Amino acid sequence: MTSFFLGFNTMKLTKNFSFKEMTFSDTAIRKNIDNTPGLEEAINLTNVCNNILQPVRDHFGKVVRINSGYRSVKLCLAVGSSAKSQHAKGEAADFEINGVSNHDLAKWVYNNLNYDQIILEYYDPKGDPNSGWVHCSYKADGTGRKQALIINKNTKGKYLPWKP
Repeated sequence: MTSFFLGFNTMKLTKNFSFKEMTFSDTAIRKNIDNTPGLEEAINLTNVCNNILQPVRDHFGKVVRINSGYRSVKLCLAVGSSAKSQHAKGEAADFEINGVSNHDLAKWVYNNLNYDQIILEYYDPKGDPNSGWVHCSYKADGTGRKQALIINKNTKGKYLPWKP
């Protein structure tokens, strides 16, 4: 772990989100991959927490489970993602809330927050309302695309435009 971040695992990025949960990865542990972000990535993670995750937590009043926050380039490649993923820049998180449909969660973000990209991933409207997860990215420089996409078995593995 980079010496700058020693002790940061207990640091809160916002009232309800910690550095540790935004950088935790079972895959990184299992494959012995260092998943410590640099300073720029850590700042970006803080922005994601302040502008996306904390408003979601405040609105729904429930725990927001982080499936994936920061992923180093090596970790992105290990999980089959792109080295250019916004996760590797600390600009994205995959998340869900127990008891809230991922469709409803994504729709709320879509309608209420300033985001770069939102993707409703692997949600099955005919199956479990908690299926899949929500991916959302945020760019602090204001260049957000406000791009909304969906991917699931019906899209045959392709990202398609989504409007709730």
